[in-house]
Amino acid sequence: MNLSPNKPDAVVLGAGLMGRLLACALAQRGHRVEVIDAGGPEAAHAAARVAAAMLAPLAESAVTELNVVRMGQHALARWPQLLAMLEQPVFFQQSGTLVLWHRQDAAEAERFAGQLARTSAALPSLPQAQRMDGTALTALEPALAHRFAQGLYLPDEGQLDNRELLTALAHQMQVLGVTVRWHTARAPDEVDPGPDAWLFDCRGLGAQPQWPALRGVRGEVARIHAPGVSLARPTRLVHPRYPLYIAPKQDGLFVIGATEIESDDLSPASVRSTLELLSAAYTVHPGFGEARIVELGVQLRPTLPDNLPALRLTGPRRMAINGLYRHGFMIAPAVLDAALEVVDQGHSPLADALGLAVIR
Repeated sequence: MNLSPNKPDAVVLGAGLMGRLLACALAQRGHRVEVIDAGGPEAAHAAARVAAAMLAPLAESAVTELNVVRMGQHALARWPQLLAMLEQPVFFQQSGTLVLWHRQDAAEAERFAGQLARTSAALPSLPQAQRMDGTALTALEPALAHRFAQGLYLPDEGQLDNRELLTALAHQMQVLGVTVRWHTARAPDEVDPGPDAWLFDCRGLGAQPQWPALRGVRGEVARIHAPGVSLARPTRLVHPRYPLYIAPKQDGLFVIGATEIESDDLSPASVRSTLELLSAAYTVHPGFGEARIVELGVQLRPTLPDNLPALRLTGPRRMAINGLYRHGFMIAPAVLDAALEVVDQGHSPLADALGLAVIR
């Protein structure tokens, strides 16, 4: 494949979340960058478009490994810095996470709280969960109005608007002079940037032919408009079958998700999972009963066998970045920083410290 006339010294395949972050970071460091993506700037087929973009390392520790929690903690500090470099604003919030449960799920909530306590013991620098009674919950979230007798508050956790970020990164690539070839599907062996240029493969599941261990894990997310609901922070509902999350964005928009299915099926959301999502949300706040469904989104998260991300060095100046699974926004800055260290130093002390695999 012929590249642009001013030959790049870095080519990025894939313009999802990781590809866009990497392209902008490389361009800011003075590299001539070219991005090649099978889709368009709206990222319609990227896993990052169908996400709640919660930055919740302690909350996620109930379902993931300690190294992912470390990556999430690193990323919480990095996101404000990364967003400050963008010309277009992106909704970002760091008001903590609220964890709730109904009385019949108290045993499950205790197991959840126990896991968080073990995480806090292993990572003392991570703010600990705070137990709250009904009065404290109502003071923190007046919209709940004594609907729950107990809960947990996880300080400092955050969220951002995934679609605003993808748009802002696409704009920033233009500002930085990145050459972008949209609607152009290319595999690494179809691109020759030359031996002195870096080639990065950030195609997610598109890289499966080159990284056969990848699999897709299906996720379903509802985007609803509920101007009558005024939750101020991401809220999670503990449940033995479908732990729910509700992420309030701007202008009355909420992203609601829970389902995680070991399947590479991209058919529309099922009636069962939709009913579970929306019924559970209604038990958190009755105002969701009058909400309007804006979108039911389905996407596959690129996942490696251990459910952990990895950098894979496939040759001199050749790197594949993949396996961000359900934690993409939470860990992407850590993965980015580690990849840049490999570019600069040939290895990554950060990856060693966080437990991010670098495969050679």
